Amino acid sequence: MHALVTPGSPTVFAFHGTGGDEHQFAGLVADLWPGAGLVAPRGAVSEHGANRFFRRTGEGVYDMADLAARTEEMIAFVRRQPGPRFAFGYSNGANILASMSFAAPDLFDGIALLHPLIPFAPPPADFAGLPVLITGGRRDPICPLPLTEGLAQYYRDAGATVTLTLHEGGHELRHAELLALKGLIP
Repeated sequence: MHALVTPGSPTVFAFHGTGGDEHQFAGLVADLWPGAGLVAPRGAVSEHGANRFFRRTGEGVYDMADLAARTEEMIAFVRRQPGPRFAFGYSNGANILASMSFAAPDLFDGIALLHPLIPFAPPPADFAGLPVLITGGRRDPICPLPLTEGLAQYYRDAGATVTLTLHEGGHELRHAELLALKGLIP
């Protein structure tokens, strides 16, 4: 786990994608939010040698019991860190972050889900005013556009202030997404 927290500054939690690690977004966080603290957990699940935050049984098929258990573990970890807290995750990291937000809507002061895939109906929650950025590719073969748009609507319906940023590509991160991400911390 990479942890560098500056007292009095916001803390940014960065959740890597499948195959990434705690270093994947360290430089990006330093560039986007100089002086912000960074906490970057490493996914504890190995899928054929690739780090992940929870198990799955196939592409888009999650081990829901494992997801629930690892969500609670991560929530407990985050609660031990000083606030204010902001978080972003990419792909598998976005999925664990979304799951954490469903279970604990008050955990973060703002979240960004970069190419999330939530192939299940999230539980009811109250996100009253929570800033939520969701990004994706219109041709993303891993995170289909209707699911991305549906997740954005879920957060809107639950009271979040949602920004949806889409590009014409696939599962890759693009410059417009990073510009939108910079706005996560006021």
